[in-house]
Amino acid sequence: MNELTAELEFDVRFSEVDSMNVVWHGSYPLYFEDAREAFGKKYDFGYLLIFGNGYYAPLVDLEFHYRKPIVYGMHPKIKITYRPTDAAKIIFDYEIRDTLDGSLLASGRSTQVFMDKQYQLVLYNPPFYEEWKQKWLSK
Repeated sequence: MNELTAELEFDVRFSEVDSMNVVWHGSYPLYFEDAREAFGKKYDFGYLLIFGNGYYAPLVDLEFHYRKPIVYGMHPKIKITYRPTDAAKIIFDYEIRDTLDGSLLASGRSTQVFMDKQYQLVLYNPPFYEEWKQKWLSK
């Protein structure tokens, strides 16, 4: 099966750090969101595709593992990896690495589910998602 990944380098901004000059824990969801958007652009799987097909994809689980401090002025890289599943879910793994030495700074995972426009949980893979998986995972 084809592994789908995307990478994004970013600058740590002053507004993202706390008084110790370390990235505030609330900034990590934003980094992961930026990675999901980069993935969507690369693989034609953005939020507008989901919404345009009559669904929402809310986060239901989000986890972080802090390995080393990320501080103001760093220029790390985030890698996002799609994790295939038969369930009606979208699962991504994340790694944030220092671009200077390649060391792991943080890792994590997110899980999204599908809801219809009436905010009801969808227990099956929507047709557009099955088509997307066939297109990208079978290459």
